[in-house]
Amino acid sequence: MPFPDFDPVLVHIGPFAIRWYALAYIAGILLGWRYALSLARNSQLWPLRGPIATSEQIDDLVLWITLGVIIGGRLGHVFFYTPGLVLEDPLEIFKTWHGGMSYHGGMIGVLIAVALFVRANAAKAPLDLLRLGDLICAVVPIGLFFGRVANFINGELWGRPTSLPWGIIFPAADGIMPRHPSQLYEAALEGVVLFLILRWATHSAKLMNRRGVVAGLYFAFYGLFRMALENVREPDAYMPHFPLGLTMGIMLSMPMVLFGGWLIWRGLNEPLPEADPDTALQTAADPALAEAEAGETAEDPFKIRSDGPA
Repeated sequence: MPFPDFDPVLVHIGPFAIRWYALAYIAGILLGWRYALSLARNSQLWPLRGPIATSEQIDDLVLWITLGVIIGGRLGHVFFYTPGLVLEDPLEIFKTWHGGMSYHGGMIGVLIAVALFVRANAAKAPLDLLRLGDLICAVVPIGLFFGRVANFINGELWGRPTSLPWGIIFPAADGIMPRHPSQLYEAALEGVVLFLILRWATHSAKLMNRRGVVAGLYFAFYGLFRMALENVREPDAYMPHFPLGLTMGIMLSMPMVLFGGWLIWRGLNEPLPEADPDTALQTAADPALAEAEAGETAEDPFKIRSDGPA
């Protein structure tokens, strides 16, 4: 089937263009921020430990994460996929509007940003890096979903040739051969399915009590999904041919699976603490958390509501 006639630019305002890709980043950050607040304010998800962070700390963390995504994503694309830019045209590194962002680079950027944020808060309000990582990883699939949909709208990162009936002819590829809409596969697996897995971990299995397990599930499942989808995703034309059918995406995802498995093993074997007697006092110290406990605010934006009995 032909590629839908999408315009990557939503609207032009004078010399400025508002692009769907930029809106995807904004939507992912804003929705992720609100969802993170709802998780942090819901002490029923972590009854054996005190609050993960205050609302003010999460608000501040959003800026650090945003910078980590942008800087890490761009540098990751340069060093993982187009290292020649460093010598050939170093100024191109800063021209993010020309495209070129790497998920794995953005992930590394966020890890560094969160570690620096924890260190910056160590003196006044110590934070647990693993627990904060659990909170962040639980919301990341929201941004991944919007980002992959934006990739599809842009007609980029298309899949390999296919004879399946839903194959799409991407004009920017060759304009002839139907290809897998791999962007939509990734939106489904890395976005929707991964979100549901982590939602089960946080709300049904109550794994927020076990430090690092939710983050481990995120790393492990993202890595597995990405490695599987690399088999239908067309490698970038400028990448070298790796042996055994490996791609750069697969090689960057394998360490994620191993790291995620280690986090899960570590968290499940770490002794659980006694119920924190100071939880109520710590909750009261954060007005937003106290209101959430009273059911006045911090409603879960993903909760399915019903007028009938639960």
